[in-house]
Amino acid sequence: MIHFRNIGVLVVVLAASLSGKAQTITAADSTGLPGDNFSLEGALELFKKSTSPEEFEKMLNTEDSKVNNLDLNGDGETDYINVIDQTKKGSHAFVLQVAVNENEKQDIAVIELEKTGNDKAVAQIVGDEDMYGEQTIVEPTEEVVTNAGTSRQQVVVNVWTWPSVRYVYAPAYAVWISPYRWRAYPGWWRPWRPLRYRAFYAYRAPYRSHYMVVTNHRVVRAHRVYTPHRATSVTVRTRHTAAVTHYRTTRTVRVHHHGAGRVKTTRTVRTGRKRN
Repeated sequence: MIHFRNIGVLVVVLAASLSGKAQTITAADSTGLPGDNFSLEGALELFKKSTSPEEFEKMLNTEDSKVNNLDLNGDGETDYINVIDQTKKGSHAFVLQVAVNENEKQDIAVIELEKTGNDKAVAQIVGDEDMYGEQTIVEPTEEVVTNAGTSRQQVVVNVWTWPSVRYVYAPAYAVWISPYRWRAYPGWWRPWRPLRYRAFYAYRAPYRSHYMVVTNHRVVRAHRVYTPHRATSVTVRTRHTAAVTHYRTTRTVRVHHHGAGRVKTTRTVRTGRKRN
């Protein structure tokens, strides 16, 4: 016969075990970085669907898009994301930026776009290192059907057919610089309470199927246009310094060896885990 006291102990131990597993799963899924709350793949998908940078900005700041879950100043409401086109000689850098307070702005990511020929263009989105621990580059991919089945491959995708791309390369295009600023937002915008990470992650997942994280800057000229103008916030850096430092000391490091006409990639994993 089992004593009731023993049953109580068993229940407590089992509950603690399940709780520990749940915490482990949560910790493994989240990096703890502010970039956990913004989907780079989703932003590129919205840019693909939009007809202009202005419409793209509106879509980014629409709750139903499930791309933006940021609350960088910790006020309990999502942040408004401004889109600013920094352009030079046909190269475009669409900066996605948040006004953290009256005096500070933080770049979230930049969509870099440039023409590569007649009716050809290439685009990447680069997540800011203060948001993602390191520059995180995402670009479109294509599914390739082979005898072995369907697979994704790292190929250069021509984005010329995207409506937003055609729009910004039209002769009449007026460079878009968001007119909004700290506490001066469009009348249609209503901030919402950020979702918990696990709920937001589920919404982010569908955006990943057509985009891939890569390691090389394919859009070089646009990246050079953007770099001198990068904006960072002391407030954001201070709030997230522990998480960023932890990520940078535990991430997977890629080491490239060049020789004999070949490029070999090895991975050295420091103590800890890799970002999802």
